[in-house]
Amino acid sequence: MKNMFLSRSRVMTFAVISALAMLSLAAPSSAQQNATPASPSAPVAQQAPAVSQPPAALPPAAAAPSDAVATPAEREAKLLKAATAELKELSPWTMFKSADVVVKAVMIGLAFASLVTWTIFIAKMLELAVVQRKVRSALAKIADARSLAEAQFALGAKGSVLASFLAAAMREARLSAGISSDAGIKERAASSFAEIVRAEARRVRLGMGLLATIGATSPFVGLFGTVWGIMNSFIGISKSQTTNLAVVAPGIAEALLATAIGLVAAIPAVIIYNHFSRVTKGYLELVNRASGAAGRLLSRDLDRTHVSGGQRSRGAAE
Repeated sequence: MKNMFLSRSRVMTFAVISALAMLSLAAPSSAQQNATPASPSAPVAQQAPAVSQPPAALPPAAAAPSDAVATPAEREAKLLKAATAELKELSPWTMFKSADVVVKAVMIGLAFASLVTWTIFIAKMLELAVVQRKVRSALAKIADARSLAEAQFALGAKGSVLASFLAAAMREARLSAGISSDAGIKERAASSFAEIVRAEARRVRLGMGLLATIGATSPFVGLFGTVWGIMNSFIGISKSQTTNLAVVAPGIAEALLATAIGLVAAIPAVIIYNHFSRVTKGYLELVNRASGAAGRLLSRDLDRTHVSGGQRSRGAAE
């Protein structure tokens, strides 16, 4: 019995020891199984605060792209917007203010030339109207005069080119006193008359050369301003890197304005020059008529002198 009890106690002791050993081996494995699912959750727990944080504010350079890093489409859109705003206010004065310095100088010069043209037009119209009226009135007054002295008395102190002809004829007759050759006196008087006609032609044509110059050169000066402005427009196209018509139209319009002003200055100058050429030609015909009237009066005086001298000589002989 005692041996059986001892064998049983040994078996029980061995079983307890075996159970404890098995428990000690099973505890680490269960701990590892419990720790394995928790390992992927740890990064999630670490990443959660990073996601929940508000995004940091971007710097100004990164918030909005600058012109240097803007795409061509964005840059063209900005230029198109600016050009559209400029086109709404496009007028001759606006184009003049935004033009290049050289184009502005051309426009100012052409505007001054146009002002000179109209000033000459008004001054010459008044001058030619006055001198034509004077010559016609003087010719009407001496129409019935029989001698140079009578013609001078009829004209009075009113100055006209006819008075100059009469004064030259009387001076030549006085200087040629005692000369029996009437042909020489008339020839010298005609030479004086021709000088008076040439001087009068130079006087009435004063300013017409300037009109001819303005009419001939203004279109080319305006064209120079246009070429210069278009050249600047092409430079602007290369800088903006766009060929949109709304962007390049203001620069081209400013350039074309110079040609328009050149034509505005040239066309009236040519028309006024041609008009004054006809009016001046008509006035010089009146001057030649006055010269002929003075020559006829001189011829009558010479003939009377010879007739009266012949009568005196016959009376003395009798």
